Amino acid sequence: MGLRIHFVIDPQGWCCMGLIIFVWLYNTIFIPKVILFPHYEEGHISAVAILCYYFCSLFCIASLVRASVADPGKLPENPKIPVTEREFWELCNKCNRMRPKRSHHCSRCGHCVRRMDHHCPWINNCVGEDNHWLFLQLCFYTQILSSYTLILDFCHYYYFLPLKKDNWDIFIFRHELALLRISAFMGLIILGGISGLFYTQLMGIFTDTTTIEKMSNCCEEISRPRKPWQQTFSEVFGTRWKILWFIPFRQRQPLRVPYHFANHV
Repeated sequence: MGLRIHFVIDPQGWCCMGLIIFVWLYNTIFIPKVILFPHYEEGHISAVAILCYYFCSLFCIASLVRASVADPGKLPENPKIPVTEREFWELCNKCNRMRPKRSHHCSRCGHCVRRMDHHCPWINNCVGEDNHWLFLQLCFYTQILSSYTLILDFCHYYYFLPLKKDNWDIFIFRHELALLRISAFMGLIILGGISGLFYTQLMGIFTDTTTIEKMSNCCEEISRPRKPWQQTFSEVFGTRWKILWFIPFRQRQPLRVPYHFANHV
C-alpha cells in the first residue's frame, strides 16, 4: 500500500507482538461464538452488532500489521540534503551519518529514524515519521475493540435474555464462564495500558513534541513556533482530510514541511 516493508530482527519484539496477536485472535474467535452469534440466532441483537465487531477487529489488525512492517522513516546511508535545509541537519554521533534535526538513533534497530517517537516492542518496530499515524490508529482501534468486548461481556450476563443452550457447542457450554472471564481480564489490561499510551501520544501531537524529546528536555519550545493542532495532526497523518485519519488502508502522502518548522504547511 505504498509503504516499504521493514522487518526488525528482535526475538523480544516478536514475542510481544505475538502476544498482541493472540489476544486479538482470542477475542475475534470466541466473542462472536460465545455472545454475538447465539444472541443473534435467538433474536436478541441485530446483525449490525456483529458487523461492527468484525469491522473494529479488521481495522485493529490492519493497523497493527501495517505499523509493524512499515518503514518508520529509516534514513539512507547517503541522504540527499537540500541546499536550503543543510543548516537543519546534524551528524549522528553513533552511526556517523547526517540526519535532519529531530531524528534519533535507535540502538535496538541500529539506525537513525526521522522524527522518531520511541521504539515500541509491541509492534516490534520504531514509531517514526512514516508510521506514527498507523501507531495512533492501532491505539485508537484497540481501545474501541477492547471497550466493545467488555460491554458485550457485561451485557451477556446482566442485560441480554438467557440463551437456550441446547444448541450450543459442548466445549462452549462447559467453559463459557472461563472463556468470558479471560476475555474480560485481557480487555481490562489492554484498555488500561493503551488508554494511557494513547493519551500521551495525543498530547505529544498537540504540543508537537515526541516522547524522546520530552524525556530529554530538548523540545526547543522557545525557538520553535507553536502550531495549530489541525496542522500537527495533518503532518502526522499526511492529509488534511480528517475522515482519512481513521483509515489504515491507504497510502500516506507526507506533507512538505521544512525541517525548520514553519508556521504554515
